[in-house]
Amino acid sequence: MTTGLLRKTLLMLTLAAMTTAASAQWQLNADESSIDYVSIKKSKAGELNTFGKLKGVIDTDGKATVVISLASVKTNIPIRDERMQSMLFEVDRFPEATVSLSVDYSRIEQLKPGESFVQPVKLSLSLHGEENELETDLRVVRLSNGRLLVATVRPLIINAEAFSLGKGVAALREVAKLPSISTAVPVTVDLLFEKQ
Repeated sequence: MTTGLLRKTLLMLTLAAMTTAASAQWQLNADESSIDYVSIKKSKAGELNTFGKLKGVIDTDGKATVVISLASVKTNIPIRDERMQSMLFEVDRFPEATVSLSVDYSRIEQLKPGESFVQPVKLSLSLHGEENELETDLRVVRLSNGRLLVATVRPLIINAEAFSLGKGVAALREVAKLPSISTAVPVTVDLLFEKQ
């Protein structure tokens, strides 16, 4: 192989490696991410709940997808977790909820560690056999060591009725002998992604 051909080959391989690295996707670090919501009962008692199992990715086209295992709901009371799984989410029929949205991938790639931006987004939430579009603002922060933080700027309000969860809420209220459980639920999202 001639020296010129060798140089061209090395240059092409280097450019290919750089292109692949530049276009690598972002993978969710589930252990350092959270999706939390507050349930409100008796019109005044708020309780923080979360999900223990998440997976997600931001691909090179800017399509972000997060999948929530509804069986991983955590309310800090085991019997209530079981009731949420069976009576509200009906995890035997609807084991997961999926959030899909588009983010400005090129802008993410241009961020330096410590820099951030806020992006208004329309997201699609598939939950309990229903799919609805919601609007919110996300703050995207580039961290060090190839990490990216994506979080809601303010809580996202999700109405249980819009996802056919009203009967489940009523069933929970009845079994717990509560005068009320709110069907409007504030949700906060704090997701850590890592470059793959």
